[in-house]
Amino acid sequence: MSSARPVIDLRSDTVTRPTAAMRRAMAEAEVGDDVLDGDPTVRRLEARVAALLGKEAGLFFPSGTMANQAALWVHTTPGTEVLLDAGSHIINWEMAGAAALAGVQVRPVLAGDGRAVASARDLERAIRPRSPHAPLASLVCVENTHNGAGGVVLPLEALEAVRAVADAARLPVHMDGARLWNAHVATGTRLADFARAADTVMLSFSKGLGCPVGAILVGSAETVQRAHMVRKRLGGGMRQSGILAAAALHALDHHMARLAEDHAKARRIAGMVAGAAGARVVAPDTNIVMVDLPDRVASDAVVTAAGEQGVRVTPWSASRIRAVTHLDVEEADVERAGEVVRHAIERARAD
Repeated sequence: MSSARPVIDLRSDTVTRPTAAMRRAMAEAEVGDDVLDGDPTVRRLEARVAALLGKEAGLFFPSGTMANQAALWVHTTPGTEVLLDAGSHIINWEMAGAAALAGVQVRPVLAGDGRAVASARDLERAIRPRSPHAPLASLVCVENTHNGAGGVVLPLEALEAVRAVADAARLPVHMDGARLWNAHVATGTRLADFARAADTVMLSFSKGLGCPVGAILVGSAETVQRAHMVRKRLGGGMRQSGILAAAALHALDHHMARLAEDHAKARRIAGMVAGAAGARVVAPDTNIVMVDLPDRVASDAVVTAAGEQGVRVTPWSASRIRAVTHLDVEEADVERAGEVVRHAIERARAD
């Protein structure tokens, strides 16, 4: 590395470390054995988030992937298929868990008309007529914000349209809402309004909210009870997990409103990088900046060049890089990060 300045890590909003105040909340948490008797701090977190989302119950999980997989398990039966956007996290980044664990086939729904995310109309076209030769659909999944599309927010009207199509087909809906907090802050739409479009919702605490570990699944009391059995089967039962739940409660109190700062920082970085040697930037709705690189510029080359200058970004594909802002990115970091990434693209293009 050519600079002694601290590294700016924009690979993900999962790289954050607990703040001093969050660590104090964790150290002082009231705890119990969550598997045997129930942890009191975990119970408070589950009840609070369920109320925020307008659902009957919640269940704390070690990770969003496990919570998503539990939702697939409780909503489906083996040998059926799940319909979801082709670029979704469940398809691309969960190790084929739908097939390996729930025994279901994923049916990717392609976005039409140049859209970044599949619409209700795309979903309607993808649902197969009943046939003795094709699997039955059992579940529709949506993702909000949509990671692969660049943190795009699915607005309430789009979610309601998807819900209407699913209802017409008599299919439940699960929402991968890992960054639903960001969608809420970016649009002002209430979390409960977003959640009305889904039977179950997963939300992550370890991304924008800056917690070290954790996610939650909310839904009806009956569905969450079934998910509890699945979590146990997957090895997700935790003991004195109130230490982790305390971090999430602290984040809800102190880190949610500030997500707007991350969104503003992402827009600033996007503005600095846009047009670099012909690079195109997906205008960020939230805290994710996707950059489509110029022809003959490889993402690995840009990532390496930026890393040499102390800025870490992710190679999203051979021709796209991703940068994610978060609470550990200071105001002064934004200018430096934008300049470094811009120069890295220009250098890679010149080479």
